[in-house]
Amino acid sequence: MDEHGRPGQAMALLLCLGMTAALARGCLHCDPNFLPKFSFYRHHVNLKSWWVGDIPVSGVLLTEWSQNTMKELHLAIPAEITREKLEQVAGAVYQRMDQLYQGKMYFPGYFPNELRAIFREQVRLLQNAIIESRIDCQRHCGIFQYQTISCINCTDSHVVCFGYYCKSSAQWESAVQGLLSYINTWHNLQRPRRTSSPPQALQAQWKGAHHPG
Repeated sequence: MDEHGRPGQAMALLLCLGMTAALARGCLHCDPNFLPKFSFYRHHVNLKSWWVGDIPVSGVLLTEWSQNTMKELHLAIPAEITREKLEQVAGAVYQRMDQLYQGKMYFPGYFPNELRAIFREQVRLLQNAIIESRIDCQRHCGIFQYQTISCINCTDSHVVCFGYYCKSSAQWESAVQGLLSYINTWHNLQRPRRTSSPPQALQAQWKGAHHPG
């Protein structure tokens, strides 16, 4: 490779990294099949409409799918989803997308409208999946933890919550004592630097040792 080709290669690499960083948002992006699936959808979008105006509109919808997902979730809790629920949502989205792409050419406006409908349904499914996991947590007694994936950066995470489903006063008393102990431990760890939620290290510490039986 000659010297003149290197600046161009460097610029291409930076653009590629920038696109990767932009895509690294949105729950569905954390599914391993997302990139190959949506790469296929983007590359074949020009074959889906009789009207040329639908092509750029549809392309933008597909390219910005992940970041728009995070904008539309509107959750009061962290966007963290269990791997099982993520697979269920992803499977439902891919099924509808594959069915849409099985058709030949659509009349003007139909294809981007269908993409928007699938997008809205995906957001609804993700919202329900994330909230349902939190509700399920409350059916335990005391401190409970479950494994999740962060929709922001696709890293493994844990959600720690307090369940109210205690069958006796003794269980409830034990649950409250466990909660107070958890808060006290977190408070002591946060004295040098306060944060709004317990750190991952503390969450991992409670796994198993304080998992309700």
